[in-house]
Amino acid sequence: MAKVDFRKTVTINQLANLIPTISATIEGEDSHVTPIILSEPGCGKTSILKLLEQKLGNKYDYIYVDCPSKDLLDIAATIPNHGEKSLDQYVGSLFKLDNSKPKVIMLDEIFKVPKLMGVIWTKLMLERTVGDKALPLGSIVFGTSNNGSDGVGDYVEAHKGNRVCFYHMEKPNAKSYNLWAGENGISTIIRSFVAMNPRVLHSYLDGGQEDNPFIFNPTKPSQSLSFISPRSLTKCNRIVMNKDSFSRDEIEATLAGTIGSSGAEQLCTFIDMNSQVLMTSEIIANPEGVAVPTDVAALCMVMFNAIDDIVTQDDLSSFMKFIKRVKHTEIQNIFFTMLMGTKRTVSLAKNNAEVSEWCKDNYKLL
Repeated sequence: MAKVDFRKTVTINQLANLIPTISATIEGEDSHVTPIILSEPGCGKTSILKLLEQKLGNKYDYIYVDCPSKDLLDIAATIPNHGEKSLDQYVGSLFKLDNSKPKVIMLDEIFKVPKLMGVIWTKLMLERTVGDKALPLGSIVFGTSNNGSDGVGDYVEAHKGNRVCFYHMEKPNAKSYNLWAGENGISTIIRSFVAMNPRVLHSYLDGGQEDNPFIFNPTKPSQSLSFISPRSLTKCNRIVMNKDSFSRDEIEATLAGTIGSSGAEQLCTFIDMNSQVLMTSEIIANPEGVAVPTDVAALCMVMFNAIDDIVTQDDLSSFMKFIKRVKHTEIQNIFFTMLMGTKRTVSLAKNNAEVSEWCKDNYKLL
């Protein structure tokens, strides 16, 4: 795909706000735009459809289309009508045109399709029709693809590109990934690994990443298959959560095949260290007496465990007494950021006297 000049990037949550407004068809208007969201592999583009469903509710049918896997007969077929001596078009059930509800259609990997199929998808994007059948009024269509510079087979002609709106989706950073991970059951080991190694979620498009061994890099063959992305990190969760069922070699081999050898080696260090980490219950029971871990990575895991384990105001007040004994202000800040960014704990934090006092004493960190 030709290079698109992005001066601005947008987050996945911003896209969930933008797409319905600019893409929905409106009666009497022909000003809808089809958004095309670009990012490097594994950044969460396909999650946009789920976000839209959470935002818009059951007013719509939500339809995911893996465009490269579809051929003409998956979309529509022309069938002879012998009675009228004409041809009728039957549309694939994928598009749910048997009811009048407006549709939200996500065309995934839209620029990796064969040229013949490109005509079909272009008509859907621009004219809001599946074959010859119009989508219900109010329907939303958007596409996703990879950056042209990723080198993974995306191509679009200029005349098509000029008819859509390209967005470059911001790659989740360590903070945003960990906020999401905390809400979605991702191991504290993985979250601690990310918090202590934020460069694992940098982008090759950022400056100064030439020596970053963790991330996708299309100029380095060894980093174009197994690498760390939000998607591949999340896929590590099952092996990490079941670490006691496998040997060290089995764990490292599986992680290396998922996130690359550099990431696997580092993540295994955090797995090994987990057995030395204080339990939250021990800290809450004796916040001013338990030994504060000297290893920064172990401290980080303590913080993420606490975010998952704290349930009551008393738990939080007690743990804050331990926090005040931690000499690393960066670790304190990690805990506070996760505490205020997690739906389950933010209400506790807002009404906790110990947290308020910490904020006053550390306002410069905030």
